[in-house]
Amino acid sequence: MTEITHSATPKGNGYQATVTLPGGVSVSSAETYPTIAEAITAAAQKLLAMPERLAALDRSHPQCDA
Repeated sequence: MTEITHSATPKGNGYQATVTLPGGVSVSSAETYPTIAEAITAAAQKLLAMPERLAALDRSHPQCDA
């Protein structure tokens, strides 16, 4: 099973978020956001802007025929 996690950390007057992929690859929101939801959304959008990372994730974890 592939595990992808997200977390938000208080920073200054807001939050900074990180999306962590298998193998230790992490993508963080660059700025600080006033809410956890905004920070996590920013980190996820940053990940979506790197389709090669998502394609590599699919190649390394093929679906099983269950």
